[in-house]
Amino acid sequence: MKIKFIFILFLVSTGTLFSQSIQSPSEFLGYEIGSRFTRHHKVIDYFIYVSNTLSNVKLEKYGETNEHRPLYVSYISSQENINNLEKIRNQNLSQTGVMPENSVDKKAIVWLSYNVHGNEASSTEASMLTLYELVTTKKAWLENTVVIIDPCINPDGRDRYVNWFNQVKSTPFNAVQDAKEHHEPWPGGRPNHYLFDLNRDWAWATQIESKQRIAIYNKWMPHIHVDFHEQYINSPYYFAPAAEPFHEIITDWQRNFQTEIGKNHAKYFDKEGWLYFTKESFDLLYPSYGDTYPTFMGAIGMTYEQAGHGMAGLGINTDEGEILTLKDRAIHHKTTGLSTVEIASKNVEKLNIEFQKFFKNDNLEYKSFVLKNDNEDKINRLKNLLETHNIEYEFANTESVKGYSYSSQKEDKFSTTDSDLVIHTNQPKGKMVHVLFEPNAKLADSLTYDITAWSIPYAHGFNAIASKSKVASTKKTGSKSINNTIDKNAYAYLSKWNSLNDATFLADLLQNNIVPRFSEKPFSMNGKTYERGTLIILRNDNRNDNFDSELIKIADKNTRQLNPVSTGFSDSGVDFGSYSVKPINKQKVALLSGEGTSSLSFGEIWHFFEKELKYPLTILDSDYFSSVNFSKYDVIIIPEGYYNSILNEKVLEKLTTFVQSGGTVIAIGNALNSFADKKDFAITKKKTSDEDTKEPNLTPYAEQERKSVENFITGAVFKSNVDVTHPLAFGYKNDYFTLKLGSSSYNYLKDGVNVAYLTSTSKNVSGFAGKKALENIGESLLFGVEQKGSGSIIYMVDNPLFRDFWENGKLFVANAVFLLNSDKLK
Repeated sequence: MKIKFIFILFLVSTGTLFSQSIQSPSEFLGYEIGSRFTRHHKVIDYFIYVSNTLSNVKLEKYGETNEHRPLYVSYISSQENINNLEKIRNQNLSQTGVMPENSVDKKAIVWLSYNVHGNEASSTEASMLTLYELVTTKKAWLENTVVIIDPCINPDGRDRYVNWFNQVKSTPFNAVQDAKEHHEPWPGGRPNHYLFDLNRDWAWATQIESKQRIAIYNKWMPHIHVDFHEQYINSPYYFAPAAEPFHEIITDWQRNFQTEIGKNHAKYFDKEGWLYFTKESFDLLYPSYGDTYPTFMGAIGMTYEQAGHGMAGLGINTDEGEILTLKDRAIHHKTTGLSTVEIASKNVEKLNIEFQKFFKNDNLEYKSFVLKNDNEDKINRLKNLLETHNIEYEFANTESVKGYSYSSQKEDKFSTTDSDLVIHTNQPKGKMVHVLFEPNAKLADSLTYDITAWSIPYAHGFNAIASKSKVASTKKTGSKSINNTIDKNAYAYLSKWNSLNDATFLADLLQNNIVPRFSEKPFSMNGKTYERGTLIILRNDNRNDNFDSELIKIADKNTRQLNPVSTGFSDSGVDFGSYSVKPINKQKVALLSGEGTSSLSFGEIWHFFEKELKYPLTILDSDYFSSVNFSKYDVIIIPEGYYNSILNEKVLEKLTTFVQSGGTVIAIGNALNSFADKKDFAITKKKTSDEDTKEPNLTPYAEQERKSVENFITGAVFKSNVDVTHPLAFGYKNDYFTLKLGSSSYNYLKDGVNVAYLTSTSKNVSGFAGKKALENIGESLLFGVEQKGSGSIIYMVDNPLFRDFWENGKLFVANAVFLLNSDKLK
């Protein structure tokens, strides 16, 4: 019996021993980390292997990319903590106020996110090294710490880069900067499938990767979050503390603990003689980064930047004569990742105390944000965004509220109804609410890394009040129901036009071969007023037996309320046979892409059509754009970009002929430079005062960077005037808040229609604009239409689709595609 017991004990002990034996990444993959790039599926294979081998590592699939690559997080901790993982998660959430408290011992929760930019590829290699070190040599830290690793936020972009590199690299690698392997082709591996920068999408969650990641992030709410990046090849390593400006919502503790983390990193970098810098370049203001979003959710949010980027490959000569290798890059990221976990494990109690304090929101300036519901579709789109972030909202009581008016930019008031939306800051996510909705973020330093204005009421186009006292409100559930029924006696069905949802409905109609019309003038029927742009779907235009049932089916699918009418004779305004009631034909849309094109701008348009309008387009490449038969298309969209060699004189002549024959060209942002001041086009660029009077630059060298911001507009909001009688502006009000991303400005069109424009009194309502840049903004064009023959060129100075979060700009693009020249059959 004793022998049997000893034998069983031997089996148990050796089994435990074997179960803890784990291969390193190099042993598992069959090559040394840094000697080649690891494709995403092999990275995931390693994480699966470790989780299957070790019981103190748990792997969870949280999503899938557009190209169907899986998204995973790995939980690494002690065995006891992994056994209690759900209790630890709930205990942590209880500190934010979203869960009831429990008695589980508090742990530090550290989240490490890798490879948000696909061609900053060393960090995913580092994620495997970090995982291995944690479960082998650093297990003591895991007794009081839960580490969450997302090995690759952007696998579509990473594999785009890795696959390209593997196709063109030399063997062994060529370190000469001129070598092909150091020059990615367009669009590069940085963005995701739709060419979005996922590091600017945390708050807006427009991309599928962001939506899925935010869902699991908010289930955990870590105390520390690190976003691993790469910068250009000559830069030393960057780690926290961050540069100014810090958003004022950031606590002293968050600032100070960043410094403590940085000092811990410095200890290891000093020992190895590695160069690094802190407190420069990377600020904490714009809320949609992988460092600021976690920070505004209570974490110590940080960016770590290693030299490399898409240029570095497996190894490259730096300007200082060093060879920067992938192996070195991965080791540097492994070092800061482990250092972060180390200092977290030494400060568990303080991390939890300060994390809990963060969610006390009594001292915030604004207590409530009230948004008028004059457009149910806009309200619903905003509600979806709030729900993505677990932000609570209610509905106003009927009363008068006062506070800062986003419309007038001064103290004002309006009367509320029970359909107006109210978002209070006295809730767990209250600080994030304050950041996203505040009228104007305080700017401690004008030298910033990104845009300085993003306020949701401006971005979504709401009349809103920011109140310093809590506004009375009520929780409500449910939404307005759609009640569409077939009316065989209907002469026509009518549907409103004032939101992107209406445009998506129109796109669906066209793809199902239902012919709609729209009215260029308002009219009234049966006591109801219909505004410009109203869709009129005539029975006479759709002579088939299942017209009614198909129309109702599409309307219900798009939650559009149809109003059947029995006559085309209006009570007032135009009748349905008027020349002002124009048919909308199915538009064939082409979109320019490729070298010269801004990949981000192209991606915004591509995503807009495929995921929001759900309307097909043909993507053309700049390589062969000059040889395309433009007459095959009705609309050609030219994203932002630099087109000197692409939109040459011959191509511009072809585009002119295309427009004169009834086509529409839509040019966005700096694409206007290819048309400006050319003899056949109405658009002209405004000259700056500096261009007229060039004077010597006597500013001291140390002050020149700061002096230069006088000429910049770093993502600021301006209030513009809108001609709502033009089809490009149907569905809009008399003013529009535009996000200006630069100081370039254009004169009013003398031969064309200035649909949206800035006047000499137009205000910069939010964000930073340099004083010299402001001098040139007054009396300038925003959106204009130049008529040429039967068609038109639409000039969009500011990008109405910026990052897909400037919601109120999207209808301008739909109008440009469907309501201008679409009545013409080519």
